[in-house]
Formats: sequence, structure tokens, C-alpha cells
Amino acid sequence: MFTGIIEELGRVAAIEPQTDAIRLTIEGPLAVSDANRGDSISVNGVCLTAIEIDGDTFTADVMRETLNRTALGNLNVGDPVNLERAMNAATRFGGHVVQGHVDGVGEIISREPSDNWEWVRVQIPVELSRYVVLKGSITIDGVSLTVNELSDDFVGVSLIPETLRLTTLGSKRVGDKVNIEVDVMAKHIERLLEARNGHI
Repeated sequence: MFTGIIEELGRVAAIEPQTDAIRLTIEGPLAVSDANRGDSISVNGVCLTAIEIDGDTFTADVMRETLNRTALGNLNVGDPVNLERAMNAATRFGGHVVQGHVDGVGEIISREPSDNWEWVRVQIPVELSRYVVLKGSITIDGVSLTVNELSDDFVGVSLIPETLRLTTLGSKRVGDKVNIEVDVMAKHIERLLEARNGHI
């Protein structure tokens, strides 16, 4: 479980193709500072399991299913990535409940800079829009953000200078793909309503 508050901007150190997967090595000194083998680390919003830790890097296996459902397959060596360690009992809960289970891939469709912030619109899969509400939370590449504009197929978010500086969202360009995770509470509520109405 994560909060969507990015702790570190890491870097892809190596990508090793497998038969139906990739082995991804990420440089992130803070992320590995207290990590152990088997720990969960969020990489651009995707919960990955550290299978090896070596110095300032950790390695994780990314299965075909994850590559099909996320934008991790678009990464290249040297690319920056958003990193967050899993929550613990002492973690400040500054964002919202983030599972690291990506619901779909979105695309940045516009950026409008301002003096002190930047307005970004992200196209999201239409089937996810029912889980998103104005002033609610959404996770984009692992970053917990407030939805300030909402359409059937896109959301608008405002990025403060700190977010632009400390996350990959500061360097993403129009056309870039991003990982989307909607609020898990909305999905649970929908499931409960379906059960009550006899649809499952």
C-alpha cells in the first residue's frame, strides 16, 4: 500500500528482456536505503517486488500481464521514474490510498504553463471515468493528484512547482503514456452496490 507521495526520482539502470517479461533494474538510493529482498516499491505507480538489492539499485521482474496493462514497457535505460516505498505504521498519510495496481494507461493531451503552476490534461480510458469525481483523487504515474477538471475521457490536474520538480510529470510531454489508478474506494462501492442489486 502506498500514499502517492513520491519520495525519490529514480533512474532506469538496466532492462533485461525475458521470454515473457523484463527484468528491470532501478537506481534509487533512498528507495533501497532500508529495503530488503521481497519488499514492495512503487515504480511510476506500479507495485513491484524487489528481488535483488545491490548498492543503490534494486531489481524487479515485470511480467507480461503488467507490461500489457501499464506503461512500464515504454521505459528505456536512463529514463527517470517515480519511486515510493510501501507504507509502514509510522508513515504520514499525505496522499490517498494507492495500491500500485494500475487500472489503465492514459496519455498526456495538453500542458498549459502558468507563472506558478501548470495545468495538465490526461486522456484516460473511458471505462475508468465512472470512478473519478471532481475534487477527488487520482493517481498518475504514482503521483496522488486532485481532479480539477473532468470529462468522459480526460481529467485535468494542476501541478505545483514541487510536483514538477520532484516527479516525472515535470518532464512528460504531450503524447507520453502514463499509468492511471483510480480511487479503490469507488471500485469497492460499485461492487457492493452490484451485489445488493443482485448483479453478481
